[in-house]
Amino acid sequence: MRGAGDRIREAGRAGRDRLRTYVIVAVQAGLAAALAWLVAREVLGNPDPTFAPAASVGVIAASLGNRTRRTVELIVGVVLGIVVGDALIRLLGTGPWQTGVIVFLAVTAAVLVRGTGALVTQAGGTAVLVATLTPVSPDLELPRTINALVGGAVGLLVVLVIAPLNPLRTVRRVADPALDTFAQELTASAEALARGDVRAADAVLTRMRAAEPDLDRIDELVSAADEVVRFSPVRRRRRRALDAYRRGAEHLDRAFRNSRALVRRVGTALRDDEPVPPDLPAALEHFGAAIRLLHREFLAAREPVAARERVLRAVRDAGAACRQDIGFSGTIVVSQLRTAANDVLRATGVPADEARRLVRRAAAAR
Repeated sequence: MRGAGDRIREAGRAGRDRLRTYVIVAVQAGLAAALAWLVAREVLGNPDPTFAPAASVGVIAASLGNRTRRTVELIVGVVLGIVVGDALIRLLGTGPWQTGVIVFLAVTAAVLVRGTGALVTQAGGTAVLVATLTPVSPDLELPRTINALVGGAVGLLVVLVIAPLNPLRTVRRVADPALDTFAQELTASAEALARGDVRAADAVLTRMRAAEPDLDRIDELVSAADEVVRFSPVRRRRRRALDAYRRGAEHLDRAFRNSRALVRRVGTALRDDEPVPPDLPAALEHFGAAIRLLHREFLAAREPVAARERVLRAVRDAGAACRQDIGFSGTIVVSQLRTAANDVLRATGVPADEARRLVRRAAAAR
């Protein structure tokens, strides 16, 4: 019952965190829909502006990142559906089988231009409307194209100028707890290894598996925030601080996965009663400290010198442990730590060849 209660509370916290992260998207969508309707109806005099707010919401909700590309895809899909649909209606007329042929060819055309799901969906949906509504609503093509342009433009205006995301706050809301968890679990694995506590090591592995989705979300939110700082005049000053997260997200994800494999081997080493030199838990402790330092230096937009020094200290300690009495799984722990250390160095901006050289030199030290 206690474990179930903990899981329920954790799910509740995760839900609240996700709501805080995405509530700005809901605000943007509502604002964009209202503005798109006003522009299409009141400014341009379109008697049926329905597609304009729908298009604006599609731009905002389709993906947190790459909204500019999504807008282009939406408009291209609409135009492609109109062109194909109108041309085929002139050749084939209207009816059930003609509608099927028109939609098939519109979607095929979208696929041939290497369109994504958004472009294909818009091309097919527009072709359906052209094929079915043209007999009763002629001259549908121009209003729908204008609505697509209005909706896309308003959607971009809202997310980049009127109500842009705070890029750093959005990323940090997910990155802060994810990186804190990463560092804490490495420290907990070091303590489990030093005490010879198999159950604690297994618990660390379980928690790291549960934390993986949070780390996956960092990359998604960094992409969205990067688009904001590139195109939004009011958020451009945040670019330098965001660069550190963008540069490090992919490599930190790899470091986390390699660390999870490391923790799995810690449990195996303890179950097999292998010898544990004191330098090995010390190496894991230093590695966890390196993640904490990297996080702080990310937040301060500083060169992560301290994180680099601490991760190389972890490699040195692991190398010292490897030269002592150590078992097979312990050797794999050392190897995984070196791989994860290389990933962390890459996350700090060290080039690939230089990162490998630094890890090899630190492993051979002492």
